[in-house]
Amino acid sequence: MSNPNQSFSFSAYAWSQFKKNKPAYLSLYIFLVLAGIALFAPFLANDQPLYAKYKGHTLFPAFSFQKVYELDGTTIQLDIADWKKMELDQVIWAPVPYSPGKSDLLNIYAGPGSDQLFNGPSGAEEMPGRFRHFLGTSKRGEDLLSGLIHGTRISLTIGIFSMGIATILGLILGAMAGYFGDDKLKTKRGIFWLTLLGLIVAYFYGFMTRGFELADGLANSAFGAFFIQFLISLLIFISIIFLFNRLGKLLSNLPFFKESVSIPVDSLVSRFIEILISTPRLVLIISIAAIAKPSILILMVIIGSTSWTEIARFTRAEFLKIKNLEYIQAGQALGFNEVRIIFKHALPNGIAPALVAIAFGIASAILVESGLSFLGIGVPPDVVTWGSLVNAGRENFQAWWLVIYPGLAIFITVTIYNLLGEGLRDALDPRLKK
Repeated sequence: MSNPNQSFSFSAYAWSQFKKNKPAYLSLYIFLVLAGIALFAPFLANDQPLYAKYKGHTLFPAFSFQKVYELDGTTIQLDIADWKKMELDQVIWAPVPYSPGKSDLLNIYAGPGSDQLFNGPSGAEEMPGRFRHFLGTSKRGEDLLSGLIHGTRISLTIGIFSMGIATILGLILGAMAGYFGDDKLKTKRGIFWLTLLGLIVAYFYGFMTRGFELADGLANSAFGAFFIQFLISLLIFISIIFLFNRLGKLLSNLPFFKESVSIPVDSLVSRFIEILISTPRLVLIISIAAIAKPSILILMVIIGSTSWTEIARFTRAEFLKIKNLEYIQAGQALGFNEVRIIFKHALPNGIAPALVAIAFGIASAILVESGLSFLGIGVPPDVVTWGSLVNAGRENFQAWWLVIYPGLAIFITVTIYNLLGEGLRDALDPRLKK
């Protein structure tokens, strides 16, 4: 029997409800496996050895930040060296000894069970079991399994980061629309117009002019490099808005700009949502992606900036109820700052429905990315994704493995996100609190 004095924890109760949903609980484990594959992709599929001993030298090519080894007068360029033809004293290969996009011209359109050739030190010979292309190859001999492993990284990165952008936009806009409505947010005319101008300037200098640094950080395949560049852009963005806001305060000392004006936040956000959802999303994304330079970063921004509407609608609906509750009114009566009330007290109690939309949104983002890659737009041609692998299957219908395996990967990933979303929806249902 439960202790009646024990405090009720809704998060613990929701977790216990989530675990009762077996498909969702299993999907969580599959997601963790996919996340592990994405995180360790360079060490799971790489044509450079993880460890090698060559002419008495101990080398770790897959972990090395060097581009060239100088060994007793021999120069080895890591990215183009054919390590499989070298006479290594000892070697430990990655589980899949091929990098995505690297050609094996002896095995063009090699099927999973077909005979394969190996370009060894003595020339072409029968493929050793260790170096077989277990899932086959494409038209230039690229290993499909390696492409799937690295494609996992691309797909999850795009899904999670694009929905991260959508989540930030959706939560902030939805919370402001629901909490302030059309007449609660008032400011001086000078502050309003200068802050609005500051948003445009901040976006230009924070993200547009730093597009190269952001893209370069992402191209290095290092999350830390991109995250640091993104934080710098965000800091510039916030600083410029803050500066213009202060200038607006100074401007508000003039009689015309001193007048108080209401900002119709709810109407503005709602109309913007209606415009976005009335426009076919895929057509909108294709139009923008066709104009913009192909880039994973731009693709994430495009998907994220067009996927926040559901999150905003759920959050707005929750805030319309929450803002009339006693604890919110108590906070207002105590004179708490509106930002503190929204983000510290109201948002934690209104985020549950948005979490479901986020889980479904990640699945949708992965589908959109796969669709764009299938159409050949969105990501640079040298980036291997699940969609680009399916697209490669169009060139040779006999190469069924180029369609079946990437298609299964897309199907499984989208399914587990949908199951996770359903599990979250059931676990976070407010009626379970009773």
